[in-house]
Amino acid sequence: MSVRLAVLSRGPRLYSTRRLVEEAEKRDCYVEVLNPMRLSITVGNDKPRILNAGWPVEVDAVIPRIGCSITHHGVALIRQFERLGIYVANSSDGISHSRDKLHATQLLTKNRIPVPTTCYVRTWQDVERAMNQVGGMPIVIKVAEGTQGGGVFLVHSEDRARELTYKLLSEGHHVLVQEYIAESHGRDIRVLVVGGEVIAAMRRISRGNEFRSNYHLNGTIERIELPDEYSKIAIRAARLLDLDIAGVDLLESERGPLVLEVNSSPGLEGIEAASGVNVAGAIIEHCIANQGFSTVNLDQLLRSRPDHGVVSASIARHPILNGKQIGDIFTDIDGQFVFAVAREGMHIWKPRRTFTLRRGDEIICYGEIDKIHRQLEPWLAHSIEEDNFSPSTMEFSRDFL
Repeated sequence: MSVRLAVLSRGPRLYSTRRLVEEAEKRDCYVEVLNPMRLSITVGNDKPRILNAGWPVEVDAVIPRIGCSITHHGVALIRQFERLGIYVANSSDGISHSRDKLHATQLLTKNRIPVPTTCYVRTWQDVERAMNQVGGMPIVIKVAEGTQGGGVFLVHSEDRARELTYKLLSEGHHVLVQEYIAESHGRDIRVLVVGGEVIAAMRRISRGNEFRSNYHLNGTIERIELPDEYSKIAIRAARLLDLDIAGVDLLESERGPLVLEVNSSPGLEGIEAASGVNVAGAIIEHCIANQGFSTVNLDQLLRSRPDHGVVSASIARHPILNGKQIGDIFTDIDGQFVFAVAREGMHIWKPRRTFTLRRGDEIICYGEIDKIHRQLEPWLAHSIEEDNFSPSTMEFSRDFL
């Protein structure tokens, strides 16, 4: 029985869409290009459905090619496919996160993935503060929701920065001020990650005085041998944003690779031409291999049981825990209590009672909320007293029903 694939795309004649269809047909898949704007959603207590011209959409896997202008509708569709247990190459959360550049940057920096210093500004008066935070002029000003280099500006004067920020804010945009990486002016590296593996990479170079290197802006491309450090960062970035298919843009800086952006609908034309790799084929192979599985929202799953949820405590926020062993803190642990220690981008699950905590660690606990609090609160309350904090500063990161 052949695998039924759907490519969600408003442009069936676009290179990327055509290539995906071509490679799917080579593998005897039944493939259909569906315009997301012509699909509707039915939800309720009866069986939820996705309809195309009134007919139920029945597929085994979905490849989203959702444009920025229809992100909200596209994400709603993908979320519904996920609810139906259908494999979607890029999750609804992943697309939402990657489209919001501020949110994506927050997620990456939380997990110690290097990015250019970025400030979120709400008024034009914030520009001077932001400029100082990112290292002074020149600066990059960008809108949080732009794609393909749109809404990105290199600014050399504070007056121009204020003027541009005021204009973008008045148009309803969310505005970011970002550090300018001089040594990477006019060039970056695009890494194509599929299923947690680097499939292809290329360097993009701008023409003339243009500092943006996007292929759609008439930039040139060249084949590169990607260093291991760049590969690892690209894979981690795609994984953290929950994208099985991602174009990760990296800047070559003096302090190493910096993640500039993660694209959930990367174009295939430039990277196939530059690398000589059959990227579309790799995507189809990945979808065929994974079509029997579906995405699970772990956050919702952990909150589905009443009175249970996740609590985390940062050792940096509560230095009294620094140097303590797990057994010192958790004296009453039963089989319903699961925890891990996040350290340097990794998770250590069920650490031994003799495991010693250190600054930079984060304790992550799952179980009955009240039980977790009884174990942690005496330590955290003592930490607050020592640091002369008010009770309102004792922060639990908690998520429960």
